[in-house]
Amino acid sequence: MPRYFFNTRIGCDLIVDHEGEELCDPDRAWEVGRAMIRELFKTEGVESLWRAVLEVTDVKGETVLEFPYAEALLDVPGLPVTKH
Repeated sequence: MPRYFFNTRIGCDLIVDHEGEELCDPDRAWEVGRAMIRELFKTEGVESLWRAVLEVTDVKGETVLEFPYAEALLDVPGLPVTKH
């Protein structure tokens, strides 16, 4: 199974995930990333993370997807959500 790394960019700063997680595909990485962001919003609050972006990379360091933290809060019925 591929390993995905969930790095967080806040402005010019990058918080690197050195461990990563083995997941079946990029769609599952999107789901896991969204859940991670929602948990952070619960514990850290919206203001401190509003402009952050989750950058998911593979073992080669290639960007698989970028997920703005603010997008994780979108849960409007009938509104399509960007997956990657």
